[in-house]
Amino acid sequence: MKKPLLTLGRMVLTLLVVTLATVLVWQMVLYYMFAPWTRDGHIRADVIQIAPDVSGLVQEVSVRDNQVIKRGDVLFTIDQDRFRLALRQAQATLAERKETLAQAQREAKRNRGLGNLVAQEQLEESQSREARAQSALAEAQVAVDAAQLNLDRSVLRSPVDGYLNDRAPRAHEFVSAGRPVLSVVDSNSYHVDGYFEETKLSGIQVGQAVDIRVMGDNTRLRGHVQSIAAGIEDRDRSSGANLLPNVNPAFSWVRLAQRIPVRIAFDQVPDNFRMIAGRTATVSIIEGRAP
Repeated sequence: MKKPLLTLGRMVLTLLVVTLATVLVWQMVLYYMFAPWTRDGHIRADVIQIAPDVSGLVQEVSVRDNQVIKRGDVLFTIDQDRFRLALRQAQATLAERKETLAQAQREAKRNRGLGNLVAQEQLEESQSREARAQSALAEAQVAVDAAQLNLDRSVLRSPVDGYLNDRAPRAHEFVSAGRPVLSVVDSNSYHVDGYFEETKLSGIQVGQAVDIRVMGDNTRLRGHVQSIAAGIEDRDRSSGANLLPNVNPAFSWVRLAQRIPVRIAFDQVPDNFRMIAGRTATVSIIEGRAP
């Protein structure tokens, strides 16, 4: 009697173990195949390229490589001697044009006061000289403003709060207008780009809470879905020589899910967390929860 019961117990135990293992395997399959999570996440930030608006030799560098900077901090100064001379020349021209205008106004006023004693042609000529002097004065004022602007732009300041890159310009280097010489990582723009398979998009909605785990750090970060990309590049299609679609052949029984970028905003970040653009993160959507 004991032997059949023992055999039955073993069968029941084996059945329970197999059932439990099947359920666990099935849950793992559902999680890995359909749960909204990805290991393909990266911390991103806006990188502002700093380019001078004027050309010249770097006179003084006020920052160090990888330094924390605030908006408005002076980064470096371009030699200002040439710009000061240009400003003085423009101011001298402005003073001359003011005197010319004053002379033209006095002459025109005198001619108008003489009435019929002055020929109409002479009166019109004096009025024309006054108008030309006014235009020349306005042009000289613009030149002064431009010279002052160039002088002001010779001092480059940070447009945002952030971190300087690892290559600041050196003193006595020549920098050209419009050519970037350094970059600043905007510390207020950090976010995570998670690349989710398209089969998992049904479980992702804007505003959902997100669990973020950064590689090499045990800190658990929280965020929320900010936006979902509206389009990605079609790598299987290009334009041929005649501008006709050129579609690469594909095997219908092998289809890889495309990855869709999802932008995730941080909610709270501990002060001791080292935020670095480019770090790898595992991103998990907390379904049914809003931030």
